Amino acid sequence: MAKRKLPPKMWVYAPRSAPKAKVPEAVKTEVSQQGQRLIDEWKSRYIKEAPPKGSRFNYMVDLFTKWHRSYFYFVAKYACPGPTAIAPFFEAPFTRLEYVGGNRFNLSFMQHTGKWVEIEQELTLTKALESIRYDGFYHPS
Repeated sequence: MAKRKLPPKMWVYAPRSAPKAKVPEAVKTEVSQQGQRLIDEWKSRYIKEAPPKGSRFNYMVDLFTKWHRSYFYFVAKYACPGPTAIAPFFEAPFTRLEYVGGNRFNLSFMQHTGKWVEIEQELTLTKALESIRYDGFYHPS
């Protein structure tokens, strides 16, 4: 059997990706306040007062938001009551706003595979929060 001949090695130009937009403090503050209002609405709907009795399954105990670089996350905190739990709690982000500049945001949700799925691009904050509020993709599960 003949050996396959490999192409010669060569240098290839690989330009750097464009830097992400820095989030101004005023935008961070506004997004945090609006996001907290939405979380306050959802807490009564998604978080139960008392944990399920005798349950071995995970249940939601808190909802909160946080910034990481140019991303704003909506996060659910779950309790793990079972005897085989690795940790008593874990956090799972379920919705992400990405600041792209000019007071515009890209909107993503966490798919069951653990990958972010970006659905809407270049939204104003008002439109993004409206989509999060009314579209089930962006709600905690």
